[in-house]
Amino acid sequence: MPELPDVEGFREVLASCAKGRVVQRVEVRDTGVLHGFGVRRLREALEGRRFTEPERHGKWLLARTGDGPTLMLHFGMTGRLVCCRPEDPAEAHDRVLFTVSGGRQLRYRDQRKLQGLWLARDDGEVARRLERQGPDAMAVGSEEFETALSSRRGRLKPVLTDQSVLAGLGNLLADEILWRAGLRPDIPAHDLTEADRRRLYTQMRRTLRSAIAAGCVPPRDSWLTGRRDDPDPICPRCGTHLRRSRVAGRGTVWCPRCQPGGT
Repeated sequence: MPELPDVEGFREVLASCAKGRVVQRVEVRDTGVLHGFGVRRLREALEGRRFTEPERHGKWLLARTGDGPTLMLHFGMTGRLVCCRPEDPAEAHDRVLFTVSGGRQLRYRDQRKLQGLWLARDDGEVARRLERQGPDAMAVGSEEFETALSSRRGRLKPVLTDQSVLAGLGNLLADEILWRAGLRPDIPAHDLTEADRRRLYTQMRRTLRSAIAAGCVPPRDSWLTGRRDDPDPICPRCGTHLRRSRVAGRGTVWCPRCQPGGT
């Protein structure tokens, strides 16, 4: 599932492929990814306009067109944004194709179609679409982060992955960050000490910086992510057998030695 680092990578794809270029043609191959508008409106909104600097908030990508409308993209579980040439054959899961000047084509590719594209006429509509999103996990300050966590009574991992609390973290990132911070995923968020919250914030920032540089949550041997799918996973830090459980319905991997305490 694309998380904050993946979507930051898609933002870079959009910037390098289409920033400053005029949208010459929009081809919709599957209307199932359009939310609240149809093909004609999308073409009228974008064709002839120029993409400007894209933005990201959590798992949302904002494809802006200056003083024109903003295309808002969410990638669900299987979405991607790729840069191609217009003459490249379309793949089976290419849902919307944006041909831009300079012989490039931006493609929204998604197998499962759990999210898709929204169109916002102005900044007010963008803000309304994002109003239930918490602060971006990479941009949030330490005080705001600590306040958000201390006021929540749920278990820690579900709080971290609640997009209304913090935008951008998903299953892999949450497990990785909690492992690095030495905190079990099932402890109540409001039970964390001030030192716990500070350590968690620090590890979140470090993990995100490394993951953004990699363009994903990298499956490195030194990361929990690199071991979690092994048949008998071992903690890369201490060599203890990792445990698998479900926390709020999500498959969760953690180390009983490095992450003590909890229920």
